[in-house]
Amino acid sequence: MNFICSTSELYSLCVNVQRAVSTKSSLPAVEGILVRAERNRVYLTGYDLELGISTSLEAKVEEEGSLIINAKIICDILHMLPGETVRFDSDERCVVSISSGEARYLISGMSDTEYPELPAVAGGLPVVINQGLLKEMVRQTIFAVSTNDAKVVHTGIKFEIEDNSIRMISIDGFRLAIRNEVIDYSGEPLSFIVPAKTLSEIVKLTNDDEGDISFGVGKRHIIFEVGRYKIVSRLLEGEFMNYHNAIPNAYSTDVVVGTRELLESIERASLIINDRNKSPIRCDFDIANKIITISSVAVLGTAKDRLSAEINGNSLEIGFNNKYLIDALRAADTDVVRIELNGPIAPIIIKPTEGERFLFVVLPVKLRNE
Repeated sequence: MNFICSTSELYSLCVNVQRAVSTKSSLPAVEGILVRAERNRVYLTGYDLELGISTSLEAKVEEEGSLIINAKIICDILHMLPGETVRFDSDERCVVSISSGEARYLISGMSDTEYPELPAVAGGLPVVINQGLLKEMVRQTIFAVSTNDAKVVHTGIKFEIEDNSIRMISIDGFRLAIRNEVIDYSGEPLSFIVPAKTLSEIVKLTNDDEGDISFGVGKRHIIFEVGRYKIVSRLLEGEFMNYHNAIPNAYSTDVVVGTRELLESIERASLIINDRNKSPIRCDFDIANKIITISSVAVLGTAKDRLSAEINGNSLEIGFNNKYLIDALRAADTDVVRIELNGPIAPIIIKPTEGERFLFVVLPVKLRNE
């Protein structure tokens, strides 16, 4: 295998492909990038047996071939090379010569026969969605993904696609996030769960909010096409929680409040709370005075803040994990939110004042009398 290509372009692509490379594996091949030179293009693949990323670039290919090169080594070398172009030459022993300017490296590679084959994905009608929209939908749901492997299916985001609509759902046992959007899709209804890690990597590869992402769904895998990259991921299997049952269907207190104002008030009251001191945030909704009082009591001291809001129904004092409430408010993309409550121990709903673009459910924390 012999080829010459742009140093900076190859480096940029290798860094992104490296995102799918395993850092510790009993299979040395998946710690490398598969480099294949063919027909004046160089193809790059990274695959950790769960997530695969592939791409290509133009090159002057003098001899076709392929081999595996350790991902960290190739990225480190490309980053430091002095020349605008780089030359790769390999022999039958998989020893690779990498040269640029006056710099030259001899690196031991591996045969491409050691590399696992990426799964093929055969699905129906592809789904097409704007890159910026998908990025926003992931941001508004990924915060509620479970980080506990006890139920792996909840470490992903569930997709439900049908009748020109897409819904993404995440749940971790303490909070629920739902994001709805209209898209152009007329195929068969789809329901599947994508690992949060996969979606996080896809967001990092999106650099054109005006462009589109397309994806096809198979029985066990999904393939995304983002610009010049193809990302293959396994789907999570298992029974996802019936999230409909987690959404309260009644409320006794209705609050309309500025999103930023409430968020900043909670953040101020959270300044005395740390990881060692898991004190809850107290939220006192005063119907008579239309005031929300946010307070916290911790070893370090006390904090209290107040803000005006439109409050109807019953007055109520309720406690929350400050992080859960902050995450939900940061994910809201409206200037004003509606909060529905039904007593001090029932989950609350945070949603827009109009429409159903997002819905967040947060479980409260039982308060003690300080």
